[in-house]
Amino acid sequence: MLKPQIDVFMGCDSPLETARTVLFGAPFDSTTSNRPGTRFGPSAIRRESYGLELYSPYQDLDLSDAAVLDSGDLELPMGSSEKALKAIRQRAQEILQAGKRPFLLGGEHLVTLGAFQAVFASFPQVILLHLDAHADLRDEYLDTALSHACVLRRCWEHTGDGRIYQFGIRSGDREEWQWGKRHVSTHPFDLEGLEALASQLQEHPVYLTVDLDVLDPSVFPGTGTPEPGGVSFDALRRAVTFVCRQCRVVGCDVTELSPPYDPSGVSNAVAAKVVREMLLALHAHDESKV
Repeated sequence: MLKPQIDVFMGCDSPLETARTVLFGAPFDSTTSNRPGTRFGPSAIRRESYGLELYSPYQDLDLSDAAVLDSGDLELPMGSSEKALKAIRQRAQEILQAGKRPFLLGGEHLVTLGAFQAVFASFPQVILLHLDAHADLRDEYLDTALSHACVLRRCWEHTGDGRIYQFGIRSGDREEWQWGKRHVSTHPFDLEGLEALASQLQEHPVYLTVDLDVLDPSVFPGTGTPEPGGVSFDALRRAVTFVCRQCRVVGCDVTELSPPYDPSGVSNAVAAKVVREMLLALHAHDESKV
């Protein structure tokens, strides 16, 4: 099943045997509460990647030197969150069992749950780093427990207290904020403190989830629930690069690109560049351990 696709993220066509990171897409947005369209995110990121370069002047690294396999998008049932999450979990498990790192392209943020469940089963002590505009800590949203508004609450049910760290959060109802103060570590409004935390984690297994609406909508308008007051592209680039270089990232994702809401295509380019920088930083980390 894990074979190179014709339509791949640029430079990500290594065979499974030599790949260290395996990309896969989860084109799913059935619980989106505002504006749907994130199901088109993974394919848009791949297409836009060819408008970038393999080489990153930020890191002086080239994707042609990295060992990445893009295994393509899952075919997900739009009417069933449970079945979609099962398929995502199974693909992530397959990647982990092959000794590789799963890198999920969303899709709405609920897709993180499937990948994280697989990673948690392999690395029960995993720390979850969460970059987002929204807390996503509701127990239910519109009488639904499996919602993109509840995804971090569902992840917490696996980790328990003290293992989830949130950054950039600037939206959530009062109950979420109050619950979060008791059970997770939330740094609101910006990414300050993330590098210090990452430096402390050393070789502890880490799952990094990046909801792209952590960015200010002036930078990234192509998302379903834009939230003014976000971070700059450069702040996000520096943050994800640092985490991926410094930490033992055993799984990660980038979610919530909704291409229909940015006809200019700029948001697609932003998402693709975030993915490129993360892939290169993961490669740098892997090389440092050889």
